[in-house]
Amino acid sequence: MIERRPFDSLGAANHGWLNARHHFSFASYFDEDRVQWGGLRVWNDDTIAPGTGFPPHPHADMEIITYVREGAISHRDDQGNHGRTEAGDVQVMSAGTGIRHSEYNLEQVPTRIFQIWIMPDRRGNPPAWGAKPFPKADRSGQFIALASGIDGDDDALPIQANGRVLGATLKAGESATYRFADSGRYGYLVPATGRVMVDGVELNARDGAAIRDVDSITVTAVEDAELVLVDVAG
Repeated sequence: MIERRPFDSLGAANHGWLNARHHFSFASYFDEDRVQWGGLRVWNDDTIAPGTGFPPHPHADMEIITYVREGAISHRDDQGNHGRTEAGDVQVMSAGTGIRHSEYNLEQVPTRIFQIWIMPDRRGNPPAWGAKPFPKADRSGQFIALASGIDGDDDALPIQANGRVLGATLKAGESATYRFADSGRYGYLVPATGRVMVDGVELNARDGAAIRDVDSITVTAVEDAELVLVDVAG
């Protein structure tokens, strides 16, 4: 099953400094049919104005992955971690027993991110933060793990969940096949840019595709495309 979720059907909240689209119920947006997808709880498509951002606030028991599409995001938390993650790179925060952090766009241009929340395998893990560059050339024509709690994904940022976040870039006409970690998995795919076909289902940039009951998918780029895929347990 592959269900297309058009960008225009997503939840929306424009706060001036923050223009957000929600693939799943979040904050004041609620859709009983879009609360979560397996262990995937949140996928926010955020545009953050220059010189603004999220002031210090707490999280607990959630794996929070930030994929930077344009600009850069600057993180600081009460565990002593801080860093700037720029376009094409990824940061991961394991909230665990509790962490308080801020995220700001300190750039002169808007920052655009996907923020993805995956439920952890268990509550009460120690909090952690990390970031890593992932050159787009390294994921040309193939999916590579960016953040993962699955054995064997040694080059990915670690998360404390049975899931992985993957990225790929495809030139127009190229295809890439991804085989899910095992049966009964839930997948969610979003083209950050470009237009693609996913086993016959067409997706435009920033549409979502909710995937389950399949062993694998093949994505073919109609236009040059940058893809983000989540593979999680039910």
